[in-house]
Amino acid sequence: MMNVPATAHVDLAAISHNVGVLREKAAGAEVMAIVKADGYGHGIIQAARAALAGGASRLGVATLAEALTVRRAGVDAPLLCWLHGAGEPFDEAVAADVDLAASSVHVVEDIAAAAARAGRTARLHLKIDTGLSRAGATLEDWPSVVDAALRAQAEGCVQVVGIWSHMACADEPGHPSIAAQLRTFDEAVEFAEKAGVRPEVRHIANSAATLTIPEARYDLVRPGIAVYGLSPIPSHPASDGREDHNFGLRPAMTLTGRLIVTKRVAPGTGVSYGHRYTTDRETTLGVVPLGYADGIPRGGTNLLEVWAAGRRRRIAGTVCMDQFVIDVGDDEIHAGDQVILFGPGDRGEPTAQDWADLLGTISYEIVTRIGARVPRAYEGSPA
Repeated sequence: MMNVPATAHVDLAAISHNVGVLREKAAGAEVMAIVKADGYGHGIIQAARAALAGGASRLGVATLAEALTVRRAGVDAPLLCWLHGAGEPFDEAVAADVDLAASSVHVVEDIAAAAARAGRTARLHLKIDTGLSRAGATLEDWPSVVDAALRAQAEGCVQVVGIWSHMACADEPGHPSIAAQLRTFDEAVEFAEKAGVRPEVRHIANSAATLTIPEARYDLVRPGIAVYGLSPIPSHPASDGREDHNFGLRPAMTLTGRLIVTKRVAPGTGVSYGHRYTTDRETTLGVVPLGYADGIPRGGTNLLEVWAAGRRRRIAGTVCMDQFVIDVGDDEIHAGDQVILFGPGDRGEPTAQDWADLLGTISYEIVTRIGARVPRAYEGSPA
C-alpha cells in the first residue's frame, strides 16, 4: 500500500455543525451554502452534501462548470450560479435546473434564449451593484435590466426568483458602506417590486453579515468561509470583551504531512535553496514533502510554523516546489512521523488563520490554494 506523504483531512461533521450555527444566526432566513472553488478547497460535492445535511436549503457556486459538477453528482438542491457574462453556454445549466444570475440586459436575453431552446423556464436572480463595483447592474442600468427580465418572464422564458447583491466591507463592523449598501439594495428591491417583480428571496449577506448584521439577512444568507469553520472577522470581540475568533464555528480542514527524511547536521549548515537559513548549532532537520506546488506559500520561508514532535516548529529555509525543511534541534524525530501544518488548533498546532496572519492575507487563501495532488480524506459523518 502506498504511503501517502500528505493529506488534507476534512471533517464533514464540522461542516454540518457550522451550517447549524449559521442557521441559528440567520434567525429564520434560508441558508445558501457556498461551495465554489471546490468547496473552498474542501471538496465541492462532499461539502455540498455535508452543508445540506446540516440544514442548508440551497447551494451557491461561481461558474457554470461548478454548477454542472454539482448536478452531475446527483445533488438536486436549489443551486445558484453567478459568475458569467453574455455569450456563455447557458443551455445545459438551464436544462439542469440551475438558478442563474443576471446583471445586464444581454445576459437576461441570452438566458431567456437558452430557456426557449431547452423548452423550460429559467430561474433568474437579478443582481444590483450596491457599492462593491464588481458585477451587478448600476442604478442607472437597473430599470432596463428589470424591464428585460419582466419581458422575458411575460414570454414564459424566465421566472425572476431573486434579487441580490454583495457586500464590500461586512467584515469591518461599523463601516459606513454597510448602511449605504443596504439603503441602495432596499431602493433597488422597491423599484423592482413596483415594476412587477415578485422575488422568492432577497439576499445580500455573506459570512460576515450573516454573523454580525441582522438587518442584512433578508430572506436568504450566503455564507462561504464560515461554512468551513473559519471566521470572516478573526478579531471580532465577544459581548463580554473576550476575543471570539470563531463564533462557535469549527475549522473543517487539517493539513498533515509525513517526514520523508531526517538527518543530523553540523553548525553552519546551509538549508534549502539560497541558504536562507543556516543552522547555529548541531541539530536535526526533517523534510516535509509539501511545497508551493501544493499550496504552501513560498512567502512562508523562515516564517510559517508547523506542529512536529510535540511543539510548533518554524519552516527552516526556502519553501521549495515540492518540499520544505524544519529544524527540531535535539528533539527526536524519525522518517514517517506526522507533521501538522495547520488544523483547528486543538493540539496546539497552527491554524489557517495563524498562517494568514503571518502572511498578511486571509484564511480563505490558505485553504483554497491547497493543491489537487494533496488527497482529501473525509472524516466524520455529516449531521
